[in-house]
Amino acid sequence: MSVHDIAHVELYTKDAPSAVDHFVAGMGFLRVADVAQPDRSSILLRQGGAQVIVTSGRGISKFLDQHGDGIADIGLTCDDVAETRSAALAAGAKPLDAEYGHPVVSGFGDVTHTLLPHRADAAEPALPPGRSWVAAPQPPAGPGDRIRLLDHVAVCVEGARLTEYADYYRDAFGMDRYSSEYVAVGEQAMDSIVVRSASGGVTFTLVAPDPTKNPGQLDAFLERNSGPGVQHLAFLVDEIIPTVREFRDRGVEFLATPGTYYDMLAERFAGMSGEIAELRTGQILADRDEWGYLLQLFSRSPYERNTLFYELIQRQGSRGFGSANIRALYEAVERDRLAVG
Repeated sequence: MSVHDIAHVELYTKDAPSAVDHFVAGMGFLRVADVAQPDRSSILLRQGGAQVIVTSGRGISKFLDQHGDGIADIGLTCDDVAETRSAALAAGAKPLDAEYGHPVVSGFGDVTHTLLPHRADAAEPALPPGRSWVAAPQPPAGPGDRIRLLDHVAVCVEGARLTEYADYYRDAFGMDRYSSEYVAVGEQAMDSIVVRSASGGVTFTLVAPDPTKNPGQLDAFLERNSGPGVQHLAFLVDEIIPTVREFRDRGVEFLATPGTYYDMLAERFAGMSGEIAELRTGQILADRDEWGYLLQLFSRSPYERNTLFYELIQRQGSRGFGSANIRALYEAVERDRLAVG
């Protein structure tokens, strides 16, 4: 019943041209294929092993009215689709096959999971099922080559149900708990549980506000999103410093990091003053664990409701998620939220 990889994520949006431009012009994705259906149209984008479907049209108006632009489906490849579907239903998932015409089950909130067979010998990701895709004309320039794959998906859920969701992904999809983290910032706090497939190809970081503390940014997300949803997508890159520079030049906006962060970083990373100066210039975060270190940076949300945003992450051996940076991210999002609000 175990899942293997993330085959695709599907973004529902009111403004497909703007959303596609953000991925293609801003982040170097390639437009692979298009499909028009009676009540919606979709555009498939790809870079490395990451696939994003951008969908718009009247057929998704209910989702958009309730949640705004956001991830509506996360496709999962499975060792055995039928077995995984059965396990998901036994764990409480709703079967949605009749609506979509192929195996789909409910996940969290209104986000679904398309179930696909895992193909170990596939040269590139498979086209998402259930649609008659038409190959898009290829541009003269090649696709971007910065993003390798989708590293993890951060999911915001209700505070009192964090353990329930972690148990659901264990029982339904064979994803075990990998780590957990509790972060208090002033009178606010957040809790998190990371669940990961045995293959390592599917990782969800489940985050939730502490309901015993004052409301904060995660409560605001749940309100704007009308319930649980994908807070951010993290894309793995080989070299984050030139990638951030390139994406900024293309118009992608990132969250600001205060200078005091790098003063403290110099104490944590002794003997790396030159590298830290480069990170300070790019406002990139750094962390390390017993396996190595990682570098990461988070974008501003390009969407009207200010919910979904993106992360770039470079791993140099590290298997974690920047535990020491969770506070820095929380504070950066809080500053941005208060500035916008």
